[in-house]
Amino acid sequence: MSSTTADQQPIETRLFINGEFQPSTDGKTFKLINPYTHEPVTDVHEASEQDVDKAVAAAKAAFPAWRDLTPDDRGVYLRKLSALIRENIPELARLESIAMGKPVSLYIDGKLAADTFAYYAEAGWHAQGTSSVNTPSVLGLSLRQPYGVVGAIIPWNMPLALLSIKVAPALAAGNTVVLKSSEKAPLTSAFAAKLIAEAGFPPGVVNIISGFGSPAGSAIASHMDVRCLSFTGSTATGQKIQIAAAKSNLKVVHLELGGKTPAIIFEDADIEKAAEKTQFSIHFTSGQTCFANSRIYVQESVADKFIAVFKEKFGAAARMGNPLEPTTNHGPQADNIQYERVKSYLEIGEKDGKLTMGGDGGMGFIKPTVFENVPDDSRLMKEEVFGPVVAINTFKTEEEAIERANASEFGLYASVFTKDMDRAVRLSKLLEAGTVGVNCTSPTIVKDMPMGGYKQSGLGREGLLSGLDSYLETKTVLISTSS
Repeated sequence: MSSTTADQQPIETRLFINGEFQPSTDGKTFKLINPYTHEPVTDVHEASEQDVDKAVAAAKAAFPAWRDLTPDDRGVYLRKLSALIRENIPELARLESIAMGKPVSLYIDGKLAADTFAYYAEAGWHAQGTSSVNTPSVLGLSLRQPYGVVGAIIPWNMPLALLSIKVAPALAAGNTVVLKSSEKAPLTSAFAAKLIAEAGFPPGVVNIISGFGSPAGSAIASHMDVRCLSFTGSTATGQKIQIAAAKSNLKVVHLELGGKTPAIIFEDADIEKAAEKTQFSIHFTSGQTCFANSRIYVQESVADKFIAVFKEKFGAAARMGNPLEPTTNHGPQADNIQYERVKSYLEIGEKDGKLTMGGDGGMGFIKPTVFENVPDDSRLMKEEVFGPVVAINTFKTEEEAIERANASEFGLYASVFTKDMDRAVRLSKLLEAGTVGVNCTSPTIVKDMPMGGYKQSGLGREGLLSGLDSYLETKTVLISTSS
């Protein structure tokens, strides 16, 4: 334990390898800065390639015994971890707040993680194959079996939720795991490791390390004993991971990457509801989500009305301040790097379009920001900003709206607001996105539907009913029945 606060439990910052907390092999640490106070929170141990090797070796050694447990026996550990997460949600919310500025009032990760581990405590039995007697004298069987060591690399915006979405199904399927947290938000992952130890998981089944994309993330992506890797983060990093995976052992890679979500508002939409839902999407977590609807296309005939209502709601909704205060719902950007990145896009927006609301709030904060009349070829329209910044443009026809919404290399989420269900069905089929919301938008998801992206927004799908399948190999067994 490297640090404590006056009235809180100690903050764990070491690596969790083979069931034990330990410092990084070379003793290296990095400083975590509170994005609200700008004061140091703690020093976090930084994993090296040697630490990754140790974690993978531990996971590989633990795999045979974990694989051979029944789903019920694995479920005992997952169920216990779910209960411990639920008991510690206030502390998890506090750790997230001091690490990356997420308001405690909006902390949903704890419940999502507890629910996910609870579901997969029961779901291991769904690892089912098939059989065939269609070929004479042969009984054909397909088996679903775990890969072995699974690597997981998670981002900083919803770390505990994403930890659970990757770790729980991997474990339920019979794999062992090495997870790297983000250097911007490592504290809840380290706290989860404490809960994993408390739940009594066998050593090596789950290993959690902190550190940077290089060397730790790169070492996981290129490791010859990691057979499957799940990553959530930027498209640029996802491309590097896929290259490293291909050059090493062709490990299976699942990628949930960036987004540039369009929302299309038709003239027959409920303008009040459309404005409320779209402003919440870009405001949620200070715009730091991959599916935030950062592009809005509104039909010309209702544009003035929609924009006025949107701005009113967008501005009134934001209560900026100390993310530890229960009344705050708009925190700072996750760190100074992210703050400066968003400010650079504000400059692009002011150059290419018209700033009509918000801007730089100072001291790490970005105000709810609206740009209008931004050309479709502007970087503000094409690249992921990851801040509370939205560009609102107008359109004339349905065909135009579809074409402009799809004119992106991203395809994670899209939404359409209309009372015309025929139109809604048409757009749901034509919009190039892994999820399409009709009269709703992100962060609306449902836990039992697949979540993932088209185009450069990713490969594979996550979600309760999809997750287990992502961590299972398929084997065909042919048994001769001839005499």
